[in-house]
Amino acid sequence: MTKFNPSRRQVLAGLGAVVATPALVGRASAAEVTLRLHHFLPPVAPMHSKFFEPWAAELTEASNGAIEVQIFPSMQMGGKPPQLADQVKKGIVDIAWALPTYTPGRYPVAETMGLPFMAKHAEETSVALHTLMDEFGGDEFAGMKPLAFWSHDGGKLHMRDSAVRTADDLVGKKIRSPNAGMGELLASLGAEPVFFPVTEMVVGLSNGVIDGCCLPYEVVPPFKLQELTKFSCEAAPGARGLYANTNVLLMNQASYEGLSDDLRGVIDANSGIDLSRRIGKTFDAFEAVGRGMVEKEGNEIVEISTEEVAKWADAAQPVYANWEVMLNDKGHDGAAILARANELLDQAA
Repeated sequence: MTKFNPSRRQVLAGLGAVVATPALVGRASAAEVTLRLHHFLPPVAPMHSKFFEPWAAELTEASNGAIEVQIFPSMQMGGKPPQLADQVKKGIVDIAWALPTYTPGRYPVAETMGLPFMAKHAEETSVALHTLMDEFGGDEFAGMKPLAFWSHDGGKLHMRDSAVRTADDLVGKKIRSPNAGMGELLASLGAEPVFFPVTEMVVGLSNGVIDGCCLPYEVVPPFKLQELTKFSCEAAPGARGLYANTNVLLMNQASYEGLSDDLRGVIDANSGIDLSRRIGKTFDAFEAVGRGMVEKEGNEIVEISTEEVAKWADAAQPVYANWEVMLNDKGHDGAAILARANELLDQAA
């Protein structure tokens, strides 16, 4: 966090000593604090232009110009996506968008909602995730201040050359898996899961290293996924989505605590469960745009029947059992966390 002189209080005091015009009253003449926000997607991604840029502008406006947010997309400040949380904790950046799944087992409560079939629409799942973290997250992100938790819409299988309607269609296929739990399920269904960050997916699809990937439609536009695949296979309406990775917007604790009381109030007013709901709703809108691009390309959208999804959900039971054991080993009540996650999703409307 970079601070500049004069301070905001000094500026306001100076204004009080002169006859200020109405346009100057209550406004800072320059930013008092600059916050560096780092993320992994390119600036053409909807998350950058439709959320981060407007949210940064809102912080500036709400602070009367005292807070400036500098956004660095595409890992411009160095490192790789799995390092974003550490960059926040170490103070390399002030704010970052991180995916717990990129550091498996490190943030197990947050990862829980990324298990297979723990997804509804993004807004619903995001609120459920934030509530779960409030209740069970504890100090999982010690040294950092979570500003929001959210999830995308349920993932789909986007395939290069053949559709997936049943588990038989997965046998022998190399699928980019979004997380360990989904990878475990895909393996049990006969596929060969491959894991690497989404930023490396284009190369994998282009050169045939993978036959498909498991992702929501919202990832289609930034990576032109509709041009790399021919089939998008989705769970039937009413069924839970195949999965949804969890996301967190983190702020360095020292950066937050170093703000004045009024500027901390600005951050507080523009974070929390309401922000999680808003981001989830935004991701639902992204989902519709991405699906539209797949349709426009002429790709086939395939429905995986409710009955088939139920078979896959049964196959996922060992995944849940293993996850419960892992949570227990890390000092959590695994059964309670899984039960509460499912309860929150069932209650979501």
